[in-house]
Amino acid sequence: MSDFALPAMSTTSNPFLPPDDDLRAILHNEVHVRPPARIRLPALVVYVAVLNHGVSRDQEHDHLRRLPGHEALEAWRLAGNFVRLALPDAVLKWERHSEFTRYTLVQPLPAAPLGQSTSPELTPHLMVPTGWLAGIPGRTIAAIELVMLTGDLHDAEAGLVRARDWLGERWVVASVLGNQHHSMVATDFRLRDGGFERMLVIAQPDTTETRAGRISQRLVELETYRLMALRGLPVAKALAPELAAAERQLADITAQLEGKAASDAQLLDTLVALAARVERATAEHAYRFAATRAYDTLVGQRIAELREHPIPGTQTIGEFMQRRLSPAMATVVATAQRLTSLSERVARTSDLLRTRVDIATEQQNQQLLEKLTRGQELQLRLQSTVEGLSIAAISYYMVSLLLYGGKALKGAGVPVNPEIAAGALIPLVLWAVWRTTRRIHARLHSTP
Repeated sequence: MSDFALPAMSTTSNPFLPPDDDLRAILHNEVHVRPPARIRLPALVVYVAVLNHGVSRDQEHDHLRRLPGHEALEAWRLAGNFVRLALPDAVLKWERHSEFTRYTLVQPLPAAPLGQSTSPELTPHLMVPTGWLAGIPGRTIAAIELVMLTGDLHDAEAGLVRARDWLGERWVVASVLGNQHHSMVATDFRLRDGGFERMLVIAQPDTTETRAGRISQRLVELETYRLMALRGLPVAKALAPELAAAERQLADITAQLEGKAASDAQLLDTLVALAARVERATAEHAYRFAATRAYDTLVGQRIAELREHPIPGTQTIGEFMQRRLSPAMATVVATAQRLTSLSERVARTSDLLRTRVDIATEQQNQQLLEKLTRGQELQLRLQSTVEGLSIAAISYYMVSLLLYGGKALKGAGVPVNPEIAAGALIPLVLWAVWRTTRRIHARLHSTP
């Protein structure tokens, strides 16, 4: 099933401006297509991001229509890659990106379970049909339960106690957000049995709904981009042995090229096979490595936007990412550079081998030309000899004809001595035959 096409944008007619470009409205409104949610605290934000490879927009549209009250959802509403659907006492936001699709459910926080036990389960209290989240088309890459409360931020230790009650762990990553210290965030970046990560945000009582929406969006995007960036790490690890083998093979080829231990044809076959392997690896993994760098950049941007301030005794999210994510990203970047360097080295070795083959070919051509020159000289000598013999033979036949002619005249009564006449005409016949041969040569050489 094919995705829905974007609606055509008509150019506006304005008496004060030239006609609009066809993409002007789309490009202008791009900054408004994914507005942040407005969240009234306290709230529960349930976020699921799924890889959408092989998942069409039609499938996602059919799944959204299973929400109560949205059975008649029009397909064209998904053309802009963003839909916000109102549910009873909740809002669900759908966003489709190039590699993944995000579903964000914002609903009031169930108060009773939080006060009843440590690390309470809130999934049974979600305001979507049972099994709806599990039926989302695609494969989960990120799933977060984000609890957003209001409270006093002057006592950071009390906030950490509330965080440990929600997270159920003694070790947490936490920080105060914003230059005005408007909120505090805590998480442990651990997957629970239900498949969700958990985060807690405690905000000032006067926090606006738009600010709460921006905080939640930055946090879930930060985690999503972190996981998408890490998708390049398994690729880099799997590619490392293949790169090592290719580098060893290239070193062997270079050594054989230097020592002339193998024929050019054999080296060329080996080098072509190696180049094909390297280009195949580049074609398969170049996009993943480029995407990893892009996602890592977005992670850094989201961390900067949080404007974290440390809480004594805990790591900030930025510090945690620096220690845990940076080595993985360095591995991916190093592998990408290694692959690029290997491709360049293979190209340089190919140039060296091509140069050697060209020199050998030129030497062979020179030897062939020398042989052809010697053959032509022999042919000219032979031709001169043949021409001399031909002149003698033709002259002999001409003199014989003259002799027979003289004998015929003598037999007819003409007083002539055939032998003396034929002998006297021999020089003239030789000169005439030689002259005729020269004229024929001159005509052949003058013919274009």
